[in-house]
Order: sequence, then structure tokens, then C-alpha cells
Amino acid sequence: MGHLICAQEAFDQLDLDAVVFVPVGEAPHRVIEQDPGAEARLTMCEYAIGADARFGVSRIEVDRPGLSYTVDTLRAIREKHPGDELFFLMGGDQASSLPTWHEPREVLGLCTVAVVERAEHRRAEIAEHVRSICGDDRAVFFDMPRVDVSSTLVRDRVATGRPIRYLVPDKVANYIGAQSLYRASSPAGVPS
Repeated sequence: MGHLICAQEAFDQLDLDAVVFVPVGEAPHRVIEQDPGAEARLTMCEYAIGADARFGVSRIEVDRPGLSYTVDTLRAIREKHPGDELFFLMGGDQASSLPTWHEPREVLGLCTVAVVERAEHRRAEIAEHVRSICGDDRAVFFDMPRVDVSSTLVRDRVATGRPIRYLVPDKVANYIGAQSLYRASSPAGVPS
């Protein structure tokens, strides 16, 4: 739900034409325990956005082999839509870590990062991290109501048999249950 609220607030506050969710194909920076796989993540994104015309889902990283680097995704989008102004939505925690990303200067050359501030990562600190990469202000900020629901929390609750209704859209909760995703006893990526 937090991702949907974030997308809605960015759409509204930044006057965007659309918000496109891009589920990761193969994450280069972390391993997700009990990962259901890219296709399942894509399906959950589609279920989450439903018929909301403001939102879309892209298969760009799911269909691309190898590690999914943001810079490669942005290059592909820029090539396909050269006249579009791109914004990359991210939380303050991710924005603060941007200097450690793969080709961060190029990321900032391809888009403006649109950051929703989190309590532990303040705007001035985030702006300084971005300036340290490219020397100018390539970050904009927007606000959203605080929602303390994370993907990790949802996965942990499923793994321990606790309910996730109202933490994710109903259609996503039903899919997770029907596919037995994130169950502690299931091998990674294999529904039980």
C-alpha cells in the first residue's frame, strides 16, 4: 500500500502524466529470501494497480537477462521515449545510498530523482548526496503520509502465518495465499 500511496502522491504533487512500476528482474544488490521470481512480482504489481489509469507496469527488467541496474533501465526508456522527462521515484533511504549505485552520475543524467523523505534521511542530507555525484540539484522532493508497512514486513508476516490483509491490496494478498508465496517451508521461488 505504501508504494501505491507514494505513486499517487508523486503523480499529484509532481504533476506527472503517469507512474510506471518496474519490478526488478534480477536484483544486483540483495537476495530476497523466498523470492517468488520476477514473473510473480510483475503479477503482484499488476494486481496492485488494478484499473487505476494513472499507473502502469513495465516488463523491461523482467524481460532483460542478467542483473537489473537502474541505469540500464533508464537508458532503455530514454531510447524508446527520447522526448519524455523522466522521474525516478525513491525513498530517502535509497536516495541517500545513490552515490554507491552502479553509474550514479549517469542515472542522474538520465532522470530527476523524486524523493519521498523518511524520518531518518532528511532533505538537506539527501540533496547533498545527490550534489556530491553531479554537482547540481537533480533531486526533487514530495510528501506522503507515513506508512510503516514494508515489503520485508509483509514477507515476514506471511512466513510466520500472520495475516496481511489491509497491508497489501486484497488481490495481491489473495495471490500470495493462492501461490503459497513467502512461506518459510517453500524453497525460494517454488510455490508449495
